Order: sequence, then C-alpha cells, then structure tokens
Amino acid sequence: MSRDAKILYNAECPVCNFEISHYADYARAQALPLVFEDLNTADLAPWNLTRDQAAKRLYVLKDGVLYDGIPAFLVLWADMPRYRWLGKIVSLPGLKQLTTLAYDRALAPLIYNWHKRRKANATAETGG
Repeated sequence: MSRDAKILYNAECPVCNFEISHYADYARAQALPLVFEDLNTADLAPWNLTRDQAAKRLYVLKDGVLYDGIPAFLVLWADMPRYRWLGKIVSLPGLKQLTTLAYDRALAPLIYNWHKRRKANATAETGG
C-alpha cells in the first residue's frame, strides 16, 4: 500500500453515499490510509474540479494522479484488502473495457441525472 488516497464522492447522492460510506467504515475499521471527502463540503481547488464535474463520477487522487470512473474504483479497491479481488476481476482484459463502458455510458449518467432531478426538486420545494 502506498501513500494516502483521497476519494471524492457525492454524499447527497443516496447511491454514492451508501457505497462510499461502506468503504469509509471499512477503511476506518482497518486503519487504512484513505481519506473520503464529500464534494458538497470539500475544497475542490486541489481536485481542479467544479462541484458539477465532481458530481458526475467517482474521483480518486493518489500519488498526484487523478483517476475517475472505473480506474478510480480500481485504485480504491487496490488499497482495500477486502476488495482487491474485485479490482483484479474488473481489471481483466475485456471486462475492464465492458465495465468502463457501462459506467461511462449508463450508470454514471443515470446517477448524475437522478442527482440533478433531486436537486431541482429540492430547490422547487424550498422556492429557491
């Protein structure tokens, strides 16, 4: 395991928050060098991302390299002993391309659009 990895996620997204909270709890219990930052409260300057960009997918910053999407999950899982097996499977030739395509073209846009609708509905309800 190398230096600390920082994970940027959307705690306001029920799907993202559920999954990343699980990883954060595991990382804390195992004293893993992982830092989890909610994009809604984090300083995004080090990430060089807007809140809207950050809400579109998972980001991991490790050793000065910014990863997003499936590559970000692979970096995260590599630092978590319980999930290394999953990273190894998803990294298999063909499967990595398939999961990347599914995440990039279907899952991430679906979750992001749901996030935008929830925010629009919340704004409409509060009149703001």
